[in-house]
Amino acid sequence: MNRKDFLEQGKWLAAIPLVSGIVGSRALEETGIHVPPALSQGDTIGITSPAGYITLEEIQPAVQLMQEWGYQVRIGDTIGKRYNTFGGTDEERLADLQKMLDAPDLKAIMCARGGYGAVRIVDQLKWTNFKKHPKWVIGFSDITVLHAHLNKQVGMASIHSKMCNSFPNDLTKAEPGQIASILSIRDALNGKLMEYRVPFSTSNRTGKAKGILVGGNLKTLESLSGSSSDISTKGKILFVEDTGEYRYSIDRMFWNLQRTGKLAHLKGLVVGGFKMKPDDPGSEFGKELAEIVMEKIKDYDYPVCFDFPVGHQRDNFAMKCGVLHELVVNENETRLTELT
Repeated sequence: MNRKDFLEQGKWLAAIPLVSGIVGSRALEETGIHVPPALSQGDTIGITSPAGYITLEEIQPAVQLMQEWGYQVRIGDTIGKRYNTFGGTDEERLADLQKMLDAPDLKAIMCARGGYGAVRIVDQLKWTNFKKHPKWVIGFSDITVLHAHLNKQVGMASIHSKMCNSFPNDLTKAEPGQIASILSIRDALNGKLMEYRVPFSTSNRTGKAKGILVGGNLKTLESLSGSSSDISTKGKILFVEDTGEYRYSIDRMFWNLQRTGKLAHLKGLVVGGFKMKPDDPGSEFGKELAEIVMEKIKDYDYPVCFDFPVGHQRDNFAMKCGVLHELVVNENETRLTELT
C-alpha cells in the first residue's frame, strides 16, 4: 500500500469522524456567526506562531501533508524566530498574524503551536480586512484566545484542532486515532459536515441538545473571564479540555464557570481530555474529574459527556467553534453532529 492510499484509508481506522455532507447556509442564518468558505485544491494556508516558538524543521511534516492534500503553504515570518519562550517579540508575532489575517488570497491560517502568547497581542489585532476576506483560523490550547475572541468580537467560526507541532514525522506509522484526527482537519477545511461518535461513559448524563459549539482550553477560558474575549455560553454547547493541572486547580476552574454563570444556561457540556497532575502526598484533593464537574452542574439537566476525543492528546479531533451542532448522549454512545 502506498502512502497516499494509506492516508485515504485513515478515516475509517479510528471509526470516529463520519463525513456526511457539505456545509449549508441554514445554520448560518440561525447562529449569526459567519463561516469562512471551504477550501479548494490549490488554495493557500498560512502558518504562523502567535504564541510559542517553533523551528522551520519542526513544521515540515505538517507542510508536506497539507501540500499532499492539494494546498499551497505560506510560511510566516515568525517560524524559526525566538524571543525567550515566544515565536518572536510581541510586535513580530502581531505583525505576522495581522499580515495573514489581512491577506485576501489566504483561505486558512494554521497556528504552528500553542504555549503562551496570544493574549499579549489579541487586543491589537485589526479585523476589518479579515471580515472582507474571511478564512479559517486553526489551533488549540493557547489559541483558545483567538477562538474565543473570534466568536465574541468578530462573529467568525474557527477550527479547534491539532497544530503543526502535533503532526508526526511519518503519519503512516502513527496510531489510528492520531491519523484520523489529523485527517479530520482536512475534512473540516473541505467544508464537510463532521459527526463524531464516542463510546458511552458511565459518568455521562443522557439527553439531546442543539446549540452553537464554543470552548477550548479550560485554563485559558478562565483567564479570559471579564475580558472583551470572554465567551458567552447561554444556549450553547460548551466543550473543555486541559492538561498539567492539579485536581484542586481543575475544581477552581469549574467553580469559575459556575460562579460566572457559564454553566447555568448551557444546552450541553462536552468534557474532553484532562491530563491532571497527581496530588502531592498529604494534600490529596479527594475528587476525580467527573465528581468535580457534576458537583457544579447538579442543578441543571442538560446532557453531559466525558472522555470526548479533544485536547492535549493524540486523539484530538477538529471541532468547528461557532457552528451549530447537535449533541446526543444516550446509553450506547455520544454523538456530536455539525448541522447544516
